[in-house]
Amino acid sequence: MLSYVLLYLAVINLMTFAVFAADKRAAAAGRRRTPERALLGLAALGGGLGAVSAQRLLRHKTRKQPFAGELNLIVLGQAALLVVLAVIAVRHALVIP
Repeated sequence: MLSYVLLYLAVINLMTFAVFAADKRAAAAGRRRTPERALLGLAALGGGLGAVSAQRLLRHKTRKQPFAGELNLIVLGQAALLVVLAVIAVRHALVIP
């Protein structure tokens, strides 16, 4: 089960990075852009790391508000979820009488 989750996260993060990169290229060329809701949706579906990586590496949508704030909230929520899941995993792995 864990391998499927990790595979999903790898795919969604790579896909999110690619969509951010395509949007950056479209912006530079003056072409039709990817809606911000779609970009944030991909981040919310687990692509937060890919979104932040693309944002930093490509310098894309770093100053755009409220987009940057919403993306930060999504990533913060995902980090909190990760901590909760790690605590649950550790508690279930330990045998506490």
